[in-house]
Amino acid sequence: MSISLLWSFTINFTCFSDETRSRGKTEYQMVTGDDSEEDRSQWDKKYKTKTYIFGKEPALFLKEHVNLLPVGKALDIAMGEGRNAIYLAKKGFIVEGVDISEVALQKAKMLARDNNVTSKLLAINADLNTYTIKSDYYEVIMNFYYLQRSLFPQIKKGLKKGGIVVFETYTEEQLKNKEGQRIPKDYLLKIGELREAFKDFEILVYRETNNGKEAIASLVARKQ
Repeated sequence: MSISLLWSFTINFTCFSDETRSRGKTEYQMVTGDDSEEDRSQWDKKYKTKTYIFGKEPALFLKEHVNLLPVGKALDIAMGEGRNAIYLAKKGFIVEGVDISEVALQKAKMLARDNNVTSKLLAINADLNTYTIKSDYYEVIMNFYYLQRSLFPQIKKGLKKGGIVVFETYTEEQLKNKEGQRIPKDYLLKIGELREAFKDFEILVYRETNNGKEAIASLVARKQ
């Protein structure tokens, strides 16, 4: 069994914040970086619904700090159904979104059409284990609820000087929360790991929180 399928069977989706529950109970996206064909099939099946399982509204952390982002080309890593990508497209960004699920990407394209930003979204169906981020190309790279540590150097290279990374995912503190003990520790950020990974950037916003349901590290940092 692949790691992401293991997550699908072990995660109890009742342990999320009110914001998450309002978008659906499957917000706990895989954070393993293990994009196998089995994962592709699993995520296609999960996304194959009439509704948007993560909702159409962007992540709160992105909304809170969008004014820090230089408008230009943006990359959304593990874009899913496109809620964050479309939000930036509506703000004037040209967004490339990469995801392993073609079903999710089709929903992202529909969301783009509904918001009249079709020309501002390029949806890329790819396995992030083998995908190469373009160097010195983006003003913004965002990564929400997906952890593939091998992408850290590529994110840094992919940003132009002065470009911004926006990153948010779960930490080891999640193990203290309900059902958290069933999550393999390797698939969660260590305490302080995200800040350390981007210590050569100018840290604009960094926080680690645990409300008893979600333990999250959130970062906005600028390439110098």
